[in-house]
Amino acid sequence: MVRLDVGPTLVVHLHGGCAAPPSRVRVDARLDKSGQGVLLAFPIDEVPNMADDRQLREMTCDPKFRKVLVTDGKTGVGQAVARAVIDAGADLVWVGYAEPWKQVPGFAELEALPQVALLPLDLSDSRSVKQAAAEIGGKVDILINTAEVHRTQGIASRSGVETARAEMDVNYFGLLRLAQEFGPAMRSRGADGQSSATAWVNLLSIYALCNYPAHGTFCASKAAALSLSQCLRAEMRQGGVRVINAFPGPIDDEWNQALPPPKLPPESLAKALVKALKDGVEDVYPGDVAQEWLARWQDNPKVLEREVSL
Repeated sequence: MVRLDVGPTLVVHLHGGCAAPPSRVRVDARLDKSGQGVLLAFPIDEVPNMADDRQLREMTCDPKFRKVLVTDGKTGVGQAVARAVIDAGADLVWVGYAEPWKQVPGFAELEALPQVALLPLDLSDSRSVKQAAAEIGGKVDILINTAEVHRTQGIASRSGVETARAEMDVNYFGLLRLAQEFGPAMRSRGADGQSSATAWVNLLSIYALCNYPAHGTFCASKAAALSLSQCLRAEMRQGGVRVINAFPGPIDDEWNQALPPPKLPPESLAKALVKALKDGVEDVYPGDVAQEWLARWQDNPKVLEREVSL
């Protein structure tokens, strides 16, 4: 029981670092493993190994001591995410890769890290996803899906459906393949104590909320992935595994070079994802563009739709 300075008394969870009563604490809101809002009391001052508290770890998804799968390590974002979870204390990081013939900067250096294990994984190939799940599906504590195909086109700018199909095949059907193969094993391990499966992270886009016509088919694939991730969240919640959706603005990569700043560096996106895991939130909107877009969408989605089409 904690009596607030403003008067009411609350029933809260107590962090193990709190001093014996009577003492002062600070109270914060969290989500428990079922996704319900709860209150947790923390000591006023930081204590050693504060993040290792048992109750706090159950309410968050801190990568420390956990095994993580990053589905695509051949992109700048995938490499930044892998390094960020290693810096956060992950024991082992499986880094997926497709197109083994393709040489990309930074991949060899990532492979050389002692915490990294490479994993052949092509989200457009059902057999590849099934084989990866058979190999490590029962060991993954956190899955971070960074794989995506991004092309800059609307509807009338290019004939045919091949490019849009490639985007859907990875951005939507790739997520579906992952969910079908990795989801059941992770959901069954949600109550395995200190070694439980704890989180699934989807890299979406702020354009999933409202289509940006210059990247129209990409936005459509991310909107489809958003809807699918909501279904995944409902199913994974039953096993105590949190689904986190990330909605970044334009990322500073090869597909957004024509866009003016500000653009989100991959390292900033990776830090935002790790913070979301540590905080145990369900949705995160990294970057100034994402924050502005979200505010405008919440204020009036029809006005935003018309403005971005001008």
